[in-house]
Amino acid sequence: MPQAILLQDVDSLGEKGTVVDVSPGYLRNYLLPRKLAEPATSASVQAARRRREEAERAVQEAENRAKENAALLGRTVLTIPQQAGDDGRLFGSVTTQDIADAIRDARGIKIDRRKVYLEEPIRHTGTYMVVVEVTDEVTAAVKTMVVAAN
Repeated sequence: MPQAILLQDVDSLGEKGTVVDVSPGYLRNYLLPRKLAEPATSASVQAARRRREEAERAVQEAENRAKENAALLGRTVLTIPQQAGDDGRLFGSVTTQDIADAIRDARGIKIDRRKVYLEEPIRHTGTYMVVVEVTDEVTAAVKTMVVAAN
């Protein structure tokens, strides 16, 4: 039975980059025309192994970078000036976009506003702990101080 390296995930066979045994007709008539697989030669198997190792290394580096950014954000104190009345009530509110912009200005880390979690917009001056999702599994609590602007 010939072997093939999958170029894409195939439901009945396996994931991208794996070497599988398939019948010659299935390889020739289905997998090759749809560019789902390529014939497995010793050179292509080694190239696929290298690509898989590089992808794993890239994922690990991204995870490490996300943890470093989360640690940096955990030590960050954001100060956001807003117009406020004498009683500390803001004339507007501090939204997730304001916090994402403050993080970008303070640390140079781009955070999507949808990854900043507030139960409701901040409407009073004070100190708040805001949860920011750096990646899917890495979060950080950022101390945010909202002060009255003069």
